[in-house]
Amino acid sequence: MNIIFKIDDFLFEIFPVEKGNINELEDFLKRYYTEGPFVPQVEISEEFVRITIDTNKIEEDSKSYQKLVSLCEKGDFNKAKPLAQELIEKSPNISEYHRILGQILSDEGDQEEAINCLIDALRWNPKNEWALLMMGNIFAKFKEDIDTAMKYYDQVLVVKPDDNIALNNIGANLMQLGNTEEALKYFNKAIEINPKYSNTHYALSLVSEMQDDYEDAFKHSLNAIKVNPNRDGLYGNSFRMAIESAQKLTNSIDGKKVVEDFATQLENQCKKAIKVEIDDDIPTAAKIEFAENYNRDYHLVKYKSSYPAVEHLVMHELMHLELATEAREVHENQLFITNQSLKSKFFYSLEKFAHNLNKKGVAEEAIANYLQALFDGINRQIYNTPIDLFIEDRIYNRYPELRPFQFLSMLAMIQEGVEATTKPEIVKNTPTGILSKSKIFNLINALHFKSLYEVDLINDHKPSKLELNQAKELYKEFLEYREDKEPGEEYELVEHWAEDLKLDSYFELIAESEHRRKTVDDVLSEIESDPYGLNSIDPSKERKMKKFLESHSDQELNSAVAMYMAGAIEYFSPMQKNKVKDLAFEFATLGMSGIDPNKDGYSIPSIKNTKFSGYKALAYYYVSWAIALPEMLSQLQMPFDKEYELAKQLTKL
Repeated sequence: MNIIFKIDDFLFEIFPVEKGNINELEDFLKRYYTEGPFVPQVEISEEFVRITIDTNKIEEDSKSYQKLVSLCEKGDFNKAKPLAQELIEKSPNISEYHRILGQILSDEGDQEEAINCLIDALRWNPKNEWALLMMGNIFAKFKEDIDTAMKYYDQVLVVKPDDNIALNNIGANLMQLGNTEEALKYFNKAIEINPKYSNTHYALSLVSEMQDDYEDAFKHSLNAIKVNPNRDGLYGNSFRMAIESAQKLTNSIDGKKVVEDFATQLENQCKKAIKVEIDDDIPTAAKIEFAENYNRDYHLVKYKSSYPAVEHLVMHELMHLELATEAREVHENQLFITNQSLKSKFFYSLEKFAHNLNKKGVAEEAIANYLQALFDGINRQIYNTPIDLFIEDRIYNRYPELRPFQFLSMLAMIQEGVEATTKPEIVKNTPTGILSKSKIFNLINALHFKSLYEVDLINDHKPSKLELNQAKELYKEFLEYREDKEPGEEYELVEHWAEDLKLDSYFELIAESEHRRKTVDDVLSEIESDPYGLNSIDPSKERKMKKFLESHSDQELNSAVAMYMAGAIEYFSPMQKNKVKDLAFEFATLGMSGIDPNKDGYSIPSIKNTKFSGYKALAYYYVSWAIALPEMLSQLQMPFDKEYELAKQLTKL
């Protein structure tokens, strides 16, 4: 087959070479029309280019060539060798036949004959990069002649200066021979050409480890993971290297001093001492006990000694204190509270599950303890997960020297979370809803770990599509907050995520300033009047009411009265109308002596152990008449019609 082109502007239009550069054009045409080892003949005159392709030989020898390659890949050199010799005899001008025979001979251990074949390959095509590479390998590995090997390796750079794989292979051979400095030269060139080739990143981590540079080994191994989309052997080796180099780094870095320096700084900020101690009986890897919650003059950090990189655990808990201190300084700190009423709701939601356990012979006390553990566990996740993301961000960005500690510590906790939501016996004995929501929280942590260290442990959790999508949506909200987070805003995420996961009925977030104002007598009085929290307001409903009222803040109404009215509607609704009427008259009697909105301590005989503030009394007064005596409501002359209409909407939330 002959192909002829006229040398004109159009020729340089269809072939991407520099206009008028005949040498570049010849090289490009040979590469373009080469098929396997079959290189065309290119003749260039002043006016025309003639390309001659021996299609008969390609058709005749192509099958034999493919068979030869296949036999070599299988390692069947007994059949491959005579076939290669046969092809060389028929077409001695094809460089690749000589190169393959040289490879066969080298694998058989005959390095001298292999060299002769490779020389023949290079005589026919001095740009045969694989022949050059093999020559370098033979002189490096078998002749221990690095100087000669380097001549061939350097020629690969001349022929294919942009072939990162060839460069990587040269570096690998030199590294195996212990020549790390020369190896680095090739690895660095390879990574410059293709920074997304994971083999080279891993090779750089190996070189760094050989040089006892564990910081670079850690960095390169994480890069190898980052650019490797496959969970293959290379990924596994890179992951192991990251762990091993991180472990060696934690032994060489004084992480304890970093933590102690931060603790000293934090003591000055919060004006209280900080103590740290081991406690292997705590339910989590670590915890902080704020001084104010334990009536102490110091904050106490506890951690389990069995966890890796405990310096990170302590730093993490100290960051909890820093966030709380920052929020407290602007009066935005909130406390996460649970009580008997909220726990009862949780237990009631799992009544059927508990009944099934009982039918299986599980003792009631054991069931109660298990439900308590579930309640405590899911509440810990509700509170900690969003806050922990901000904390890990701070540690990562502010203390790069602690990254190896953070990596190992977070890895251990995420793997613990994987086991807690995928282990068959746990899955079998955990309520489906709670297990799924716990997994979503764990997935959020895994997403953050991936964003920091590129290690993807998401699929290890075996999430459903719905669980993964919800975790991603919640994490996306965190990313939006992270951009310009203000003190105390982390509590908004706690509320939002709990609402989205329908877990907001099991806790209460209250302003710390409000809680601290209570005296011991106040707390005891509350317990005595409502020991099981039966009359307490559902915190999730209260939060929804507040949001609803905020959305109507442009209206001229009293939001406090509207909220109290919503509570009054829920209180009176189950009652017989006659009973509500009786209460309406009692409130009317109270109103005859006047109700001051700004005073507390009002009461009526039929609602025992209940004290009303002024606005609450007015709200109940109005609602009782609106339900029992609507035709006489106008006679009360109470200006709360808008509040009542809004309250009725609130009760439907």
